[in-house]
Amino acid sequence: MAAFIASTKTPQTMICISLPQLPFLPNRSPNPTIPFYIHSSLTHNSSNADNNNKISTKPHKKPKPPMNNPSRNPRKKPSYGTSRRSAIKKSFSQEQVVFTGPVSNDPVVGIIGGGMSGLACALYLEKRGIKSTVFDTGLRGLGGRMGTRKIHPEGLIFDHAAQFFTVTDPKFAEMVDDWSKKGLVRQWQGTIGELEAGGQFAPLPTSPPRYIGVNGMRPLADSILSQTSMVDVVRPCWVSTLEPYNGKWYLSEKGERCGQFDAIIIAHNGKCANKLLASSGLPLIARQMKRLDLSSIWALLAAFEDPLPVPSLESAFPFEGAFVKGIDSLSWMANNTKKLVSSQDSGPECWTFFSTATFAKQNKVPQESIPAATAEKVTKAMLEGVENALGLQTSSIKKPFYSRVQLWGAALPTNSPGIPCIFDPQGRAGICGDWLLGSSLEAAALSGMALANHIADYFQSGGTCPDEFAVGLHNEFHPLQGHDIGQFPGLASQGQLDECHAVQLTT
Repeated sequence: MAAFIASTKTPQTMICISLPQLPFLPNRSPNPTIPFYIHSSLTHNSSNADNNNKISTKPHKKPKPPMNNPSRNPRKKPSYGTSRRSAIKKSFSQEQVVFTGPVSNDPVVGIIGGGMSGLACALYLEKRGIKSTVFDTGLRGLGGRMGTRKIHPEGLIFDHAAQFFTVTDPKFAEMVDDWSKKGLVRQWQGTIGELEAGGQFAPLPTSPPRYIGVNGMRPLADSILSQTSMVDVVRPCWVSTLEPYNGKWYLSEKGERCGQFDAIIIAHNGKCANKLLASSGLPLIARQMKRLDLSSIWALLAAFEDPLPVPSLESAFPFEGAFVKGIDSLSWMANNTKKLVSSQDSGPECWTFFSTATFAKQNKVPQESIPAATAEKVTKAMLEGVENALGLQTSSIKKPFYSRVQLWGAALPTNSPGIPCIFDPQGRAGICGDWLLGSSLEAAALSGMALANHIADYFQSGGTCPDEFAVGLHNEFHPLQGHDIGQFPGLASQGQLDECHAVQLTT
């Protein structure tokens, strides 16, 4: 039986040889340190290890490596290091994995990333009868940027990532309607608008409806998972290696096997995704991921004993959310207490403040270990920005009794190919994420749905005509327009409204 082995010396070349001529190749799953990729027509019908079609949101024992001596022939530390520039160079010179055998009769998909796109993909794969395992790094739960932080025993609550979302697509509307029936989301009736330095506030129209999580955004992720019975979840887990062998993908975390899969999906981005793809044998997918540019955003969570003196209108209550204009350190501010605890008329107020992308770039540090001096500097600058935006004197706002800063190092895309998903049928691997269509919760959900249906169609075809299923591997990227905190489809800015009004007056 023949197998294809891609030479590591001559990129983009493959040599066809006969397996019996290679006595050193074991007739079993490989040691994770084998330094070349095997493109084989051999397939297995077994599902990923330890997947009993049960939901598991707690870490479980990872399957043992499918070899007798996993420590033999350890891989040498790569000489190219871990910098982004080196990762790009490595990924552009790697050979393409090509799976030539038929697809398993009972395929299982490995999904790396448990945000909206990854979970939506898992849900829609199940709708097509396909099992999957979702790997996520979250310590507190799934959801990615659908993050809600609750501070006990003070009873403080903050949406510290996605603030709200809009709906324009019928498929996403079905998902939102389901959340609404379950009491998980509601329309945000509070006033939001645009705030300029000095306290100049202009409300935005109430249409299209703006939705928020009743108890924050994170329960939405749990709701998606609760609809499944064929999805396994492993967290916290940092998948660090992808190894193709005998028609399967083997995923590992620091040398320990996580499972074997018939196809894999990358549902996250940034430097971790770049490192993972740098030597995966998926150069086309790696190249597209490298084209993505991401902005950074500082989030400041602050709780005040007294309400902030926000501008109010004669016909409306003080605003609950505002896109801030003309302040270097501030792009958004929202009153979580008014937004999420509408019945509370007194007591402390919890606010979420977001910086501009420019400010975050100027003050960027490793997000995993923010120096205390940087945290203090950022907090001070952002609170001064709040005072400036509200038209208050410096140091007029009392120091919050609780504050915390968080850096979203890979917060939002600044460019996009404008396609729902990417799929490499030769390597049986795909990408989903909001950045493929824009930078919104709706875009993330639609991307996951699209990739799930595309992979299901590919499996249904038997994988015999892979070229027909290649998508997004060569699309060019274009700049994205929107707010520093993302896009909200259907929501016009005040400038756009003024422009539209001026056009109407002249016609």
